[in-house]
Amino acid sequence: MLTEQQTPTPGTLEYRRTGSTRRYHPGYECRWATNTVAHILENREYTGCLVNFKTEKVSYKVKQSKENPAEKQVIFENHHEPIIDRDTWERVQELRKQRKRPNRYDEVGLFSGILFCADCGSVMYQQRYQTDKRKQDCYICGSYKKRTADCTAHFIRTDLLTEGVTENLRKVTSYAAKHEARFMKLLTEQTEDGSKRRNAAKKKELEAAEKRIAELSAIFKRLYEDSVAGRISDERFTELSADYEAEQKELKERAAVLQGELSRTLEATANAEKFMKVVRKYTSFEELTPTLLREFVEKIVIHESEALDGKRRGKLRRQEIEIYYSFVGKVELPD
Repeated sequence: MLTEQQTPTPGTLEYRRTGSTRRYHPGYECRWATNTVAHILENREYTGCLVNFKTEKVSYKVKQSKENPAEKQVIFENHHEPIIDRDTWERVQELRKQRKRPNRYDEVGLFSGILFCADCGSVMYQQRYQTDKRKQDCYICGSYKKRTADCTAHFIRTDLLTEGVTENLRKVTSYAAKHEARFMKLLTEQTEDGSKRRNAAKKKELEAAEKRIAELSAIFKRLYEDSVAGRISDERFTELSADYEAEQKELKERAAVLQGELSRTLEATANAEKFMKVVRKYTSFEELTPTLLREFVEKIVIHESEALDGKRRGKLRRQEIEIYYSFVGKVELPD
């Protein structure tokens, strides 16, 4: 698209600004390479941070440098004005992990990379059955296809899967758009301990625990002073301090648990807002496109189909599909 729009490449812009021919290719001023686009998408500095130690030299005798792994790099946040927000950048990295190469039909399947078997966890692969009369696309379990694990096919037709996911996505986005406040509340309450009443009780318990921890620290100090001054015996000091230490330890452990639960609730609220941003971006859509699908969906889990009539190869079958939406996971709408 950049090439078609005749957008100058970074090397061309550098040449026009400074005269440097380091990355300038005459005659190809607007011919973009895929690795240039990939470098732009992966550039963390665009989020406003400074990244140091990205490369290192193996030896002073060698001119070439090698790229350092992420754990060896040093990142300084809020170093300069960002040109892209952190959430968008991180979402792009997630989407790039899901990208797939074209299959043997020279296509990239709509669900490739986000479809998983419910029983063995394997990625599901696109399969095409073609005869003189008809052509049928489907997905089957990767372990079953490669015979790497004892699993069943989990066969599902692409057209039926597309229809089911599209219907569910429209239902979720329509409900979210019409009842935004109710939907936000629903998402946070579907997480562990998400209700306001439980959170208020936890905050109150946490405040009481922290107050008592501070009181115990003051008691320890007074006990120590009494012991040094000889107002209480060493035996009595040891007995009392052991009891107070045990109480304080228990309170600190409980406070840590409460803090973690409250943090998860705050995170759930933030994630619900992230999901709503995507909903507001796509108020309506005609069809399920790869971009739309990966904006909304983190993964889809396919269960093996079950016969409703009790027969092994019965025509009436039911197949469960679990859709995990970006940021919020599974969404259970009220009836």
